[in-house]
Order: sequence, then structure tokens, then C-alpha cells
Amino acid sequence: MLLQQIINGFVAGSAFALFALGFTLMFGVLGVVNLTYGFYFSAAAYIALFATIKGAPLAIALPAAAIATGLIAVVVDFLLLSRLRKVRAPELASLMVTLGATLFLYSGMTALFGSEIRRFPIGLVDSAPWTFQGASVSLAQILIVGTVAALALGLVLLLRMTRTGLAMRALAENPDAAELMGIDTRAIMSQVSFVSGALAGAAGVLIALEYNAITPYMGEAMTLKGFAVIILGGLGDIGGALIAGLLIGVLEALTAGYVSSVYKEAVGFLLLVLTLWIRPLGLFGRPSARRA
Repeated sequence: MLLQQIINGFVAGSAFALFALGFTLMFGVLGVVNLTYGFYFSAAAYIALFATIKGAPLAIALPAAAIATGLIAVVVDFLLLSRLRKVRAPELASLMVTLGATLFLYSGMTALFGSEIRRFPIGLVDSAPWTFQGASVSLAQILIVGTVAALALGLVLLLRMTRTGLAMRALAENPDAAELMGIDTRAIMSQVSFVSGALAGAAGVLIALEYNAITPYMGEAMTLKGFAVIILGGLGDIGGALIAGLLIGVLEALTAGYVSSVYKEAVGFLLLVLTLWIRPLGLFGRPSARRA
């Protein structure tokens, strides 16, 4: 049914958008493509899983997992990227370093937890669906959309209404000028890493809750989808990432429902290629002015 597919796609797309928000924030402010970002997605799902197994409710497990992955992101950024920023290494250096770290972290997680699919405890969230016009909506889906909306609004308020957000935007515009203006750029970079890692972690828990399937490499596929979202929406554009994530989620659901689930994963990458061909700046990207 069309309405059911749209609902399913909107829920999945919400989580895609949340993941992409942290990705685009990290890229837009720090100027690096950090491939360990997908690891935070997987790690948070496992943290929430073990917390719920120990009896913690989802209302505690989700924020705890997000905070934990935010802290992990700060540590990883300090160990891997701070030195590269100090010596002004080229962007390819950060890409290669984080690629190696990602392979190491995923392998370690697989050795520690195994590669089999794990699931949240039965009854963690009420599974009884509500029906509307022949379509069903579960409590988990409502929680996912509500959580994404709250976190996205919180991020916008952080960036637009706080001094920290102003400092982040200044750092994204011109790091050297921001430092000359007295901004503690190291502290702001750590805060960006924390917020980005926490958003990735929250998205990991929500996706795991939607599909109830947790594996070490679940973040790998999401990283590729995150690239598709931020390129389609426009690099560094928060609103564009939200809209692009929802669009990809809905189109994937419609493809699975009316064509074949085999082609579902190809939708995002088809949109990515078409965007690069037709509008390389993305749907909402704007060319940046360069001054001599």
C-alpha cells in the first residue's frame, strides 16, 4: 500500500537524516572526511543493546549510548586527526588515517561481539501497531521520528542561538580568523566531534530499533548512505541533509514495495550520481565566494 510504504520510508529516512546531520557538521566545520563516523553508529547500537539487556529502559539506554559515542569520537579525533591539523596535512592524509582506523575498529568489534545478528530484548517497546487508513504505525516508529525531530531542532538551536554555535560557524568559515578573534578552536573542534559522534550514535540506536538487527558492520553501509545524503542535500547544509535523508528513505521504501527490495540500496547511489552529473553542489548547496 502506498501510504504504508511512505510511512516506512519516512521513518527510515528520518534516521538517515540524523546520521547525515552529524556527518555534514563534522565535514562542514572540521573540513575532514572522517570514515570512523560509521563506527560510532555501530558502537552506539551495541552499547544500547547491552544496557537494555541489563534492564535499562530505552529512555536511558539511547542517551547513554549517544553520549558514550560522542566521547569516543572526541578521543578518536584527538588521537588520529589533531596532529594532522597541527601540521596542516592534506585532506587525503585524514582520509587514509581514518580508513585504517575504521578497518581496525570494525575488526576489533567483530572479534569482541561476533558477526551474528543481535536483537533488543522482547518487549523493549510496545509492538502493538496503530492503524490509520489501512496503514500501521508502531510506537517505535513514532519514537524514532520524534527523537530525530527533537535532536535536529536542538542542533539548529545550538548553531543559531548559542555562542558555541557561533564559534562553530566561525570556525567553519575561516579557522585562522576564528583563532585570531580569540576562539579556542581546539575546544570547539572537540565539541564538534562530540556532537557529531552523539548524533551518529543516536541514529545507530534508532535504526537498530527500527529493524531490530545489530551487527558490527552496520555502520559501514550507513556511511555510504551518509555520503549520498550529504551530497544530494549539499555539503555542509543542515536543512539539505534533512530533506535528502527523508527523500532517500521514501524512495527506497517505494522501490522495495513496488519494484524489488534487491534494488532498494541502489536508490541512494543513483541519486548521488545524478546529482554529481546535473548539480554537483547538491540540491541546496551554494557556491562559496572566493576573495583574493
